[in-house]
Amino acid sequence: MNSENPNPASEQENIAQDTPAESGVEPSVPEVKTPEQEIAELNQKLTEMQDNFLRAKAEGENIRRRAAEDISKAHKFAIESFAEHLVPVTDSLYAALGAEVVDAKAFKEGLEITLKQLLSAFEKGRLTEINPATGEKFDPHHHQAIASVPSDQDANTVVSVLQRGYSIADRILRPALVTVSAPK
Repeated sequence: MNSENPNPASEQENIAQDTPAESGVEPSVPEVKTPEQEIAELNQKLTEMQDNFLRAKAEGENIRRRAAEDISKAHKFAIESFAEHLVPVTDSLYAALGAEVVDAKAFKEGLEITLKQLLSAFEKGRLTEINPATGEKFDPHHHQAIASVPSDQDANTVVSVLQRGYSIADRILRPALVTVSAPK
């Protein structure tokens, strides 16, 4: 005989009485919320969403403001690189003006060197000269005809250049002023 528990039926009763409520485990019954609790939760979610919206809106404004500042600085300092290339040309011109003119030939050579410096600065700044050759076809996108003169050349060709033109990065800054040959 079993001396530990003489009555096996009472053991089954003890097991049956050990229900989930007594063991500390709640049955999985969905929690029923009151309308006030639901409203409070929805208000909390709404507040969080409004906060997220305001943060996103502020971030968008900051990005827009920074972009506007960057554009403003780019416009303001866009010429800086080009100006750096022109400063040595200015130095050369001041030196030429301060020099005693003894020899016209030496003065002309100094001016030619200064012009080369200037053209080099133009090249570095992507500023190109428009100087059509005599007999070149007239191009209204690069040339501006001042006069039409009778000539032995074909019609609408450049006869002479009155003023050189310039373009910067394939955009016409100033067209070359030319005279063109008149039709025969």
